Amino acid sequence: MNLKNKKVLVTGGAVRIGECVCRIFAAEGANVIIHYNKSEAAALKLFSDIGGKEHGHSLTNGDLTSQTYLIELMSTFDDIDIIINNASVFDNMPIIEEDLLSARKQFEINFWTPLTLMQLFRKQKPENGLIINILDQRIFSHGKNDGSYLLSKKVLAETTSMLALQWAPEIRVNGIAPGIVIPPLSLPNSKMEKSIAAAPLKKTTNVKEIADACLFIAKNDSITGEIITIDCGMHLVNQ
Repeated sequence: MNLKNKKVLVTGGAVRIGECVCRIFAAEGANVIIHYNKSEAAALKLFSDIGGKEHGHSLTNGDLTSQTYLIELMSTFDDIDIIINNASVFDNMPIIEEDLLSARKQFEINFWTPLTLMQLFRKQKPENGLIINILDQRIFSHGKNDGSYLLSKKVLAETTSMLALQWAPEIRVNGIAPGIVIPPLSLPNSKMEKSIAAAPLKKTTNVKEIADACLFIAKNDSITGEIITIDCGMHLVNQ
């Protein structure tokens, strides 16, 4: 796919992985739609940095748990070419310790929101569309401390494969499963020493490497139904 003037929606696009994805696609000539919820200052800075409205970019602010907002979003931007479902909630804990409200919130953002956006996208994009779901390398395993966060990502991964088959050839659907990239918001000062030591490559994954993988998928029209693991080999030791 030639990305020049293609419209790319990135949920959670103002910070962290989403920010880097927006910058890389903008550099390729795409028209980026930056979704944000609470990160207004970061979104405005990013919007300005990549050229703003003059370069065809847009901002959208809203709560992804709102069905009304999702419908309005896809109605406002009815000519999107690529959706990158990046927004996520990470509140990992064993199921025995998890309350229903927390579980529902994680499934809402990590699964139901991407699914709704994908459904709306499929209805308005008759051909040459692309969906990329940002997952987690732990979808290939499970551990004693996992709960609804990982379950929601596993379901999204299975949906990625299912829809790639159901919606071909008009829509390509792929996923990227990152490993340890940057500390979670709940542990901003973590140096992640244990995780790095456990990774075969003994390092973290750079956010640009995740964004580059999105770009690779977008440019290769023969890739669908794939989940690319970018995790410094963590999935090899977590099986």
